[in-house]
Amino acid sequence: MDELPIGRRVAYWRGRRKMSQQVFADRLGKSKSWVDKVERGVRRLDKFSVIYEIADVLQVDVQLLLGKDPERRPDTVNCIDQVEVEEIRSALERYNQISAFFAATPQAPPLPEMRKAVSHAWLTFQHAKYGVLARALPKLLRDGQALDTSTPDPERPEAAHLLGQVYQIASSTLRKLGEHELSWLAADRSIAVCQRAEDPLLAGVATYRVGSSLLALGRARPALEIHVNVANQIAPAGDTDSTPERLSVYGMLLLQGGMAAARLGDTATVHDLMNEATRVAEHVGGDANHYWTSFGPTNVQLHRAAALVELGDGRLAIETHDRIAETGGLDSLLPERRAHHYLDLARGYSQMGEMERAGEMLLEGDRLAPSEIRCRPIAHAVISDVLRRTRGTPPPAIAELAEHMGVGV
Repeated sequence: MDELPIGRRVAYWRGRRKMSQQVFADRLGKSKSWVDKVERGVRRLDKFSVIYEIADVLQVDVQLLLGKDPERRPDTVNCIDQVEVEEIRSALERYNQISAFFAATPQAPPLPEMRKAVSHAWLTFQHAKYGVLARALPKLLRDGQALDTSTPDPERPEAAHLLGQVYQIASSTLRKLGEHELSWLAADRSIAVCQRAEDPLLAGVATYRVGSSLLALGRARPALEIHVNVANQIAPAGDTDSTPERLSVYGMLLLQGGMAAARLGDTATVHDLMNEATRVAEHVGGDANHYWTSFGPTNVQLHRAAALVELGDGRLAIETHDRIAETGGLDSLLPERRAHHYLDLARGYSQMGEMERAGEMLLEGDRLAPSEIRCRPIAHAVISDVLRRTRGTPPPAIAELAEHMGVGV
C-alpha cells in the first residue's frame, strides 16, 4: 500500500467502504469527474485540508492515505492485522455525539437491523472468529454511533443499549488480540453510553470489560477493586431481585475479581470470590448466557481452574478440570469458553513440566476454535515454551501449529 500513489490508495479505501465514485463525490461535495481524476492520478492531491476531508469520509487514519500503512502481521488464520486495528481505532476515536450539534449525522441503520447485527457479532465473538469480527467492527461501531445520535425518544435508550454492546464486543475482541489500550478505551466508552441505556446490568457488564482490560494491562489492584465494588452494588437484595440476568452479571463480576486477586497472589480472596460465585451459579440453575456472560456452574469451575494457573498451581488446576470433565458440562459451552479453558490447561501442564500434555491441550483448543489459539499473544508464549522445553524434535502436529502461528523455536 505504501508504494501506491495516493489516488490509488483513495480508490482502495473507497472500495473497502463499498462506496461508488458518485456517492464518495457527493459526500465530499465534489464531482464524480474530480474523484475519477484523483484516483487515476490525473489530478494531484496537494492540500492537506482536502486529504484530511477524504480520510474523514472514508473513516480511515490520514496516515494510511499518506502511504504510512503499518506493516501487516504474518498471515494467520482469522487474525487481525494493523490496518484493521487502525480502522477500529479510527471508529473509536470519533465523537459523533458532539458532531451532531454542528452537522448532519451519518445515515443510521434501522433498529431491527442493528439488533440483528449486534446479536450476530456476539455469536461471532463467542465462536472465537476474531478476524471476521475485527473486519466487521469498524462499520458496526460507526452504525451504532450514528443510531445513537439520530434515534429520537422513546427509542433512544435501546439505541444506546445497542451501542453499549458494540463497545463491549470491541473491547473483548481487542483484549483477546493483545490491543489492551484500545480494549480499555472501548470498555470505558461502553460505561458512558450505558447511562443513556438506562440499564444498570449492562453498566455492570461494561464494568467487567473495564476491569478485564485493566487486568490485561497489568493493573491487577484497580481491576480487583472495580470488580468487587460494582459486584457489591449489583448483588441482589432479596428474592425479588434475584433474576437470572442479575445473578449472571453479579456472578461474572465475582469471577473476574477472583482472577484479579489470583494475579496479585491473594489466595484467600480468590477462594472467597469463587465460592460466592459458585453459590450464585447454583441459584442460576444451569449454564446460561444472560447478557452474553456464559455464566453458570461450569464457567465458574473454568474460572477456578484459570485462577489456580495464575496462582502457579497447575496440578490443582488439572484436577479441577478432571472434575469438570466428569460432569460433561464443558461440552455445553460455546467454543470460545472451551478453547480458552484448554489454553489455561496448557499453561497448567507447562507449570508441571509436562510439555507433551501442554502441546495436546493447545491442539485441542485449536481444533475447537483456531483463533483462540493462533491469534492470542499468550498462546504464542505458551507454544514457544512448549517448543523450547520439549526434548528432541517436537511432535509434527505441534510443529505444524507453531508454523501456522509464526512461532519458531
